[in-house]
Amino acid sequence: MTATPTVREAPWRSRNGLDLPDRVPRADREEWRARGLCPDADLFTLFRRHALAAPDREALVDERGTLSYRELYAEVLRVAGLFAEAGLGARDVVALRLPNGRLAAAAELAVYALGAVALPYPLGGGVRDTRSLLARSRAGGAVLSEPADLEAAAGLPYLRAVFTTAPGATGGVRRIGTAGPATAFRPADPPAEATAPARLLVSSGSETEPKMVAYAHQAMAGGRAAYLRALTGPPAGPPRLLVLVPLASSYGSLGVPVGLAALGATLIVRERFDAADALRAVVRHRPTHLFGVPTMLRRMADLPRLPGEDTSSLRAVVSSGAALPASTALACRERFGVPVVTVYGSSDGVNCHTTAPAGDLAGTPDPAVAAFRIVRPDGSPAAVGEPGEIQARGPMSPLCYVAAPELDARYRTAGGWVRSGDLGALDAAGRLRVLGRLKSVVLRGGHTISPAEVEQELGADPRIAEAVCVPVPDEEFGERLCACVRPVPGAPAPDLAAVTAALAARGLERRKFPEYLLLLDRLPLRPTGKVCRRTATAWAVAALGGGTAPGATVRVNRGAGDFTHTG
Repeated sequence: MTATPTVREAPWRSRNGLDLPDRVPRADREEWRARGLCPDADLFTLFRRHALAAPDREALVDERGTLSYRELYAEVLRVAGLFAEAGLGARDVVALRLPNGRLAAAAELAVYALGAVALPYPLGGGVRDTRSLLARSRAGGAVLSEPADLEAAAGLPYLRAVFTTAPGATGGVRRIGTAGPATAFRPADPPAEATAPARLLVSSGSETEPKMVAYAHQAMAGGRAAYLRALTGPPAGPPRLLVLVPLASSYGSLGVPVGLAALGATLIVRERFDAADALRAVVRHRPTHLFGVPTMLRRMADLPRLPGEDTSSLRAVVSSGAALPASTALACRERFGVPVVTVYGSSDGVNCHTTAPAGDLAGTPDPAVAAFRIVRPDGSPAAVGEPGEIQARGPMSPLCYVAAPELDARYRTAGGWVRSGDLGALDAAGRLRVLGRLKSVVLRGGHTISPAEVEQELGADPRIAEAVCVPVPDEEFGERLCACVRPVPGAPAPDLAAVTAALAARGLERRKFPEYLLLLDRLPLRPTGKVCRRTATAWAVAALGGGTAPGATVRVNRGAGDFTHTG
């Protein structure tokens, strides 16, 4: 495969002047297309084919009921007609901040019907995300469900049309509704080139502002669809996907552009995550695959069984978004009786999975999704088994970062490889092992500690349901490591001595042991369902109070705001 730094002659440009160049060499894109790894069709065209071929197939299930492909297609055209009446069209960027449900799916597909670019982003991130994302993407339109977001969007440059689901919209804001008479709209055929941008994936990452990554139709319907096909296995009919994460998240992109448009699957969603509700959805709606982050899956597995509970429709439980603790994988296998698949990946075009979660094993990279290489600090290839930075490139690779050339310079090589920022190794069998973050470390008295490594070992402790390790400031050593854990329900909570004894038995070096243990009734979550490390750190600092001696176990009841010190 060529590694020349040649990119597309001219970047794609939006109606409002946003340039999105392709950072992958053109020769590589052409090779993937020639091998059939990147379809020559846009996402709306693919969705329309499914709607015409199987109009009565269930397309989407939410709290309001079920929509067939025929019904969803009609709703997509209705919403696209509203967008077009408001002056939106091809090459616009349209932001979408909506709860999971039929409108979120129809609105995203309607953007593709226009030949426009979708910018979905999850609820719960605050109005700063709205100001930042809409301004930097030069969005021409937005669909916003929260009044605070409508206020934040007022007066933003480039924004020509704003829609809301709230009644009584004023100030030029249009109401989009969730039903209504069809508006005459005839999509172009095709509405966009397969190589054009389709969706901007949003990831908070480690940047001060959320970063956006531009994906072409081909990357969504090619590499990302190949990943989902590999997960769902040989088809016994279209899969039924229960997606618990926000559809607007990077992980949630497997729902609308991939599950519905590319695969013709049935998409089952809930407006917000509740473990008991999610379990009832498994029983009632009979998904073949369950997608969630480890915290969600663990909370479902810990629930008492429902009367007559039948989860036999499931073929696999899929975990992504964070490292999967061994105890959570075991709890899910015991509860659901199916393989647990763990996915290593990111919004930057990195993806690998395994159906046998074990320690640091991420699986065998699939070149139809993304090829991997391990690179030394000097840029030379690492030997087999030698640790180095994980880099990826393939049919799933995005075009570029949005309005952030500094991120392209930092995270993309001249040959189009994505620098993951993760430490890993490829063994003799070609399997990828993830060894932690290159920069997410705790510095204790000159020693470097990887929180991910300690969390992996804590995840094997049968007394611990969830764990996250965070740094707390220390006058003597600069930082010390605090383990924030949620004990398994009904099991005696361990103290720090018991936890470190278990870590010692597993062979972890003593200098990496946590020096504080924070026992929590719940871990703080981000809108995507991942553990919020920033909040966990704030809780740890508040609980320890700056004067707690190392070796303490602190129990925290977040509901009451109480801190109880022991040890």
